[in-house]
Amino acid sequence: FCKIGNKKIPSKIINETKNFFGFLDINPCSVGHTVVIPKSHIENFLELPKKLNEEFLETCKKIVKKLSAALKTNHFTIGINEGKLAGRAIDHLHMHIIPRFEGDNGGSIHSVVRNKPQKTLDEIYDIINNTK
Repeated sequence: FCKIGNKKIPSKIINETKNFFGFLDINPCSVGHTVVIPKSHIENFLELPKKLNEEFLETCKKIVKKLSAALKTNHFTIGINEGKLAGRAIDHLHMHIIPRFEGDNGGSIHSVVRNKPQKTLDEIYDIINNTK
């Protein structure tokens, strides 16, 4: 992705800003499947500098609007695979914007993982809020 960000590898750019751009995924899940990346190397979501948060989200929103108009859909699955256990194959921050269509055989975000907790919501809440 760094080579794509530096334009050393060509891509089908859908939108570009100073620090980010979105391009068509070369292994799309759906027509118009777009990946949004920072041009410079940022590996993880938590490493994204605060000053770039707004530009990142605005870039994603512009792409959703563009895809929506072009592909005649208002339905999208949008997300980040953070880390290898979440399915990330490339160690570079990237947001997937996947247009959805009637009968596309996809599921919701809830269909990605099936690992029901053994603890109650109260126990989980306490663990999260009492960890320093």
